[in-house]
Amino acid sequence: MELKRAERRYHLATDDYARLAAFRFALRKFLRFSETAAAGVGITGQHYQAMLIMRACPEDSRVTINELAQQLMLKHNTAVELVDRLARQDLVTREASSGDRRKVELALTARGRHILARLAAVHRRELERMGPLFKRFFAELSRQERTRSR
Repeated sequence: MELKRAERRYHLATDDYARLAAFRFALRKFLRFSETAAAGVGITGQHYQAMLIMRACPEDSRVTINELAQQLMLKHNTAVELVDRLARQDLVTREASSGDRRKVELALTARGRHILARLAAVHRRELERMGPLFKRFFAELSRQERTRSR
């Protein structure tokens, strides 16, 4: 009885749970796909994410280790270890910041850019394939929200 009251209070029905579960499953499938694609070129999913963050930075600026840690939601020392592994694989370089010598700036190497471009293209194709599913989910969610707010 208490459960039904909570579901009424929050306007939840079985269909809502089913949509949320399906969305979560789709996200998990995409993340599994990403991990597998990264492993196929000899890196981890976290390596791919870090390289993606570096490449997303405008050409005239660089990501610092601290910024990378924030974007990946890692502790600073964990980000340093991640960058060490990427540097050992000749995927990134690090340089002391010209503006603040205490900061270390990161850049992709030519090898890193090549691997990242290859992986990003595969990820984009997968997102294009999964896009209609995500689009339907968000459209249904928006419709429900508009209906509830009336």
